[in-house]
Amino acid sequence: MRSLKCFFPIAGLVLISTILSAQTQMQIYGLWHCYSDACSWASVPNMTTFDTDNHWIIDRGNGNPSVNVVVLSFVNPVKLMNLTTDSATVNGIPIGMTTAVVNYFQSKGIRVMMSIGGFSYTKNWDKALSSNPTQLGINAANAAKQFNVGMEIDYEKSSGPNLTGLQSFVTAYRSVLPFDSTGGYQPARLTIDLGNDDQYLTALANYATTNWLTTSNPVLDYANAMVASQKTSITTLETGWQQHVDGLSGSVPPLAPAKLTGSLWLVQSTPNCATFTSSDQNAAANFVETLPPQGAGVTEGMLGYMFWAGGCQGNGTGCTYPPNTCQGGVGVGATSLNIPIPMPALRQQ
Repeated sequence: MRSLKCFFPIAGLVLISTILSAQTQMQIYGLWHCYSDACSWASVPNMTTFDTDNHWIIDRGNGNPSVNVVVLSFVNPVKLMNLTTDSATVNGIPIGMTTAVVNYFQSKGIRVMMSIGGFSYTKNWDKALSSNPTQLGINAANAAKQFNVGMEIDYEKSSGPNLTGLQSFVTAYRSVLPFDSTGGYQPARLTIDLGNDDQYLTALANYATTNWLTTSNPVLDYANAMVASQKTSITTLETGWQQHVDGLSGSVPPLAPAKLTGSLWLVQSTPNCATFTSSDQNAAANFVETLPPQGAGVTEGMLGYMFWAGGCQGNGTGCTYPPNTCQGGVGVGATSLNIPIPMPALRQQ
């Protein structure tokens, strides 16, 4: 609980009044997952091996999951638009993203989503959005219904993004799956990744904040402030998250804290993965839970955290598999931060 001490002089005495600012429980504590092939999901998992590798995610050591949402990453937007079937894909979805994998997490109360895009697929997003974004949106919604998962937009175009095409994608998705404020129907969940701050993906942040992430007429459920460099300090991260809430003068309006998560690196053997007490998620917890709105929304506190990433993300970070699981960082954090599992209906204001 954050406190401010105010001094009021009365009859020659000084009274100290402690004003407590609201501390709001985190609702999202999630993990992007890259499987064992650096985010391709290009082979069908052996579920016995998959459980050995990922058991820490569904059991933090006390029978409860370490997170409340897993985002399978990534789906190629061109293949999804074309419903491609090839050696690594079935109807546009990587063959590793199976119903068995989805059920593995959902059976423990963990929500599941699929992420469309990622940095490697930026040109594929451009191609799909210039070709047939409406069909891409319809296909994404149908895949969400087929697998009972939500979908995430990860379109990392920093200069000249095709916002007209992206609007067509979102409109098409919502024509099949309308926004659901209760969060009860998992396929209706549609989110977007923005930069760690508003100075990256500025045009996308402006459009999404203005048109899709309002509290009065929401179209997307929330935005993830994307993970920054591995060596970014927690102070810099908080400054970026604060900028989303403050807005960027002349470029991006303020975003409600209730429409934002902050993202952190998950690298084997580092505190975020292994040691909660010295982790970024512990250091930033008070900031995340008390960040006040600055012109959008009314409740204090961001929605929570996302971690990049489970499995084998590449980039020299290693895999989150035994003996380098993240139970000691993420799992202990779920207990220490009292993360609700399953995820409740999200704050809308």
